[in-house]
Amino acid sequence: MRKRSLIAAALAVVIGFLGAIGLCFSALALPARVSATPEMTIVIDAGHGGIDGGVTGVVTGIKESDLNLAISLKLQAKLSDAGYEVVMTRRTEGGLYDTAAPGFKRRDMQKRKEICEGASPLCVISVHQNFFPSRSQRGAQVFYDQGSEQGKALAEGLQTELNELYGAHSVKARKAMTGDYFMLKLSAPSVIVECGFLSNAKDEALLVSDDFQKKLVDRIAAGVIKNLSLWETV
Repeated sequence: MRKRSLIAAALAVVIGFLGAIGLCFSALALPARVSATPEMTIVIDAGHGGIDGGVTGVVTGIKESDLNLAISLKLQAKLSDAGYEVVMTRRTEGGLYDTAAPGFKRRDMQKRKEICEGASPLCVISVHQNFFPSRSQRGAQVFYDQGSEQGKALAEGLQTELNELYGAHSVKARKAMTGDYFMLKLSAPSVIVECGFLSNAKDEALLVSDDFQKKLVDRIAAGVIKNLSLWETV
């Protein structure tokens, strides 16, 4: 009896070991993550980065690239919570160029385009900050490509949301505008959101505020979701 018990126990150990190996190989065969369908994907492009800091605030000296990233990461979280798969062109302070040698800006922009096209998204939101010689200019400005009807609709929807946000701070409403920019020349409807003017001290004070950034992101997300839902019903 004792011998049979020992044999049975040994067999149980061997079977368990083989089962564990099988599970390991099954796990290795699975993908690291399941890719979302293009119908649920949005790309967020945090403009500038690395040695290309963009414009700077007139009071705090904050770099546009840092503000773009902070707002973009908040927007990613908001849209992810809404059920969208969000692809970011960058998640760190660094740029997307391989080297700072001459031509880095072109390589940076080309890499952003590759990421956007590779994701086959519903839309692309490129986040930036504005600057103008006249420090009286205020508010958010949204740009779209002239040849894109969906891009225009998205830009106008976002502009309405952002006008309401800035309207609470006595800022005159703006209209969405066409722009001849690299990040608007994509397969997917694309917009550039200039969140405010870093050349204006009042706008800058709002933009560096975590609370205002959250309100800004709420408005952008609301505009995106409203427009995408309209596209789905067409």
